[in-house]
Amino acid sequence: MDIKEYFARISYQGSYDKPDLATLTDIFQHHIQAVPFENLSIHCGESIELDLEATYNKIVRKKRGGWCMENNHLLSWVLKTLGYDVTLLGSKVYVPEYDAYADEIDHLLLKVVLDGKSYIVDGGFGMVYQIWQPLELISGIDQPQTPGVFRLLEESGVWYLEKVKRKQWVPNQTVSTSHNVEKEVCRRVYLFTLQPRDIEEFRDRNTHLQTAPDSLFVTKSMCSLQTPDGVRVLVGWKLTEIKYNYKDNMDLVEIRIVADEEMEKTLKDKFNVTLDKKFVPVNTSRLSLF
Repeated sequence: MDIKEYFARISYQGSYDKPDLATLTDIFQHHIQAVPFENLSIHCGESIELDLEATYNKIVRKKRGGWCMENNHLLSWVLKTLGYDVTLLGSKVYVPEYDAYADEIDHLLLKVVLDGKSYIVDGGFGMVYQIWQPLELISGIDQPQTPGVFRLLEESGVWYLEKVKRKQWVPNQTVSTSHNVEKEVCRRVYLFTLQPRDIEEFRDRNTHLQTAPDSLFVTKSMCSLQTPDGVRVLVGWKLTEIKYNYKDNMDLVEIRIVADEEMEKTLKDKFNVTLDKKFVPVNTSRLSLF
């Protein structure tokens, strides 16, 4: 694994000899704008492996994306290589339709300690809940970013991440949006503790999420990529492009349906993804990603 090859993959040309917050933020932002959050492997007959070399080959050499256990595992290697103090953490994602957090740890994130301060670094959540900058691990303080205001809250050793949402302007109202787009002002994202984790602890969940019939990742094909001013999301055949803070504290949301014959070109043009195997889009779950 070659750090310069990784930097070429994310188009990073800055310095990296000094592990500081500015460098960490710059590398992180290049990563999330180059590497999609996606589960396309599940929907074209490939298995998702947690072996770091396999992840490196997939994301760096094949220019694919991945989900949290791939993106953040790769990021942990990058940051450790550059001299950062990195710890793997596990979280339980909030499911609004059930108004509950997952029963088991189902998301991998990173804690980075810099100059005596701890930060949450998570390059593998995707969609509109993807943070754009490391979040300082401090409770109850609003941390405004381009996607919205993020906030960490701590109660009895359990940390909660939430995001305050803007209003959304959807010019094309003929394409349905999720049921809670207008009503929801603040979304809980996930909870976590600071207990250090090992990648081996995620293997069973990694298998479950890509095989269980009721898994969100089995019932929805998804690919999302952060852009300089927003995010692109492809779920099933629905392509959503969001421009953050388009006007008056409002996000512009443009939606269109992609025909099967356009799918390959859309993945290439919008996400820079080219698949080796036949991709079969899926969207059979009612669970919302927004």
